[in-house]
Amino acid sequence: MKMRDLEARTGVHRETIRVYLRHKLIPEPDRPRRNVADYSEKHVSAILAIRQLQQDSRLTLAQIGALMDGDGAQGGVGASALDKLEQLVAHRSGTDGPPVSIASLAEHYPEAEADARTLASIGILDIIETEGGDMLSLSSAQFVRIWGEMRKSGFDGHLNYTPDILGFYLDAADFVGRWEATTFLQRIEGRVDIGEAVTMVERALPLMLDFFGLLRQQAFFRHYEAIRGARTDP
Repeated sequence: MKMRDLEARTGVHRETIRVYLRHKLIPEPDRPRRNVADYSEKHVSAILAIRQLQQDSRLTLAQIGALMDGDGAQGGVGASALDKLEQLVAHRSGTDGPPVSIASLAEHYPEAEADARTLASIGILDIIETEGGDMLSLSSAQFVRIWGEMRKSGFDGHLNYTPDILGFYLDAADFVGRWEATTFLQRIEGRVDIGEAVTMVERALPLMLDFFGLLRQQAFFRHYEAIRGARTDP
């Protein structure tokens, strides 16, 4: 497709698209001839991912670029944003993208290597072995960051909080995810085309994560009060 088609598909002005190109946030178009540029669906999805990162996560282009380059020191990025970043890296490089080194995480989270290996042993993430050291994908690195922040909040060994307790979430997440996927497919089959379905999922998943988080918070304090009351009741 031509630039005018790309503008129409994304709702983003060509000058903004050129800024993305200069920042190397999206792949270069195919150039069959001088002064001719052909864009594809990967450019559409990459541009939409950038816009959503800017709107939902308030990331600047520089921050997006740094994270795409594997800067593990960047913080404050949610899981849904990491999913978008992985899409961008894949579109830009044609691969799964540059992973984050565990060593870079250890600069901020001293137990990062041990935590990563524990999380790998229970199936939450995979460690990528390279000549430059052990690496993690962007979303896997986020698991390690999250647990590192938990440690800083006091959830550590002296209270018998270790990353292996997180294995509980695997079955719970699989159950919820399977139900959500099955229900969604049953509702849209024959009614919604694939493009619209993708947009619905991209918008809905962060909202449902917030929804489920509120339910968990309410349940936590409800059970906390009940358990505490039972222990103190004479």
